Amino acid sequence: MLPTSRYGPGPGGEGSAAMGERQRADKDLIRAAFDEWAAGTGGPFALLADDATWTITGNSPVSRTYRSRQEFLDVVIDPFNARMSERLVPSVRGLFADGDWVIALFDAHATARDGTPYDNTYSWYLRLAGEGGDRRIVEAIAFFDTIEFTDFWKRVDPA
Repeated sequence: MLPTSRYGPGPGGEGSAAMGERQRADKDLIRAAFDEWAAGTGGPFALLADDATWTITGNSPVSRTYRSRQEFLDVVIDPFNARMSERLVPSVRGLFADGDWVIALFDAHATARDGTPYDNTYSWYLRLAGEGGDRRIVEAIAFFDTIEFTDFWKRVDPA
């Protein structure tokens, strides 16, 4: 039997069928959240655990690690949305699962308050935890074009 690492059992290892099921369920959960976001009825931020960490990589005005759902929403998401005249709409290119992680690769489009389109491509690494139907995002690492983001963030004042 192949050894189990911190990333889960190797191919054919003990529990690989159960892990495959959980990975499919996690991808379905994230897919549904993105579908709701695109439709304007919800989104992945609703899946964040209260004590989730969210790291924005790179060099932007908001690049750092946030230590709670509320801090992330207050410092990044609410001011971001307040700079928009038309909400951000994601278009998922792909979802990939490995262990407790789901990676979402997506493009997003919106219109800023100054009338300029905002277009960016994102890759979010989302680690889920919890049992059954109570899986939550407990850690996120976000990659995107920080030059595009910084231009938008500095150019447009929040409403």
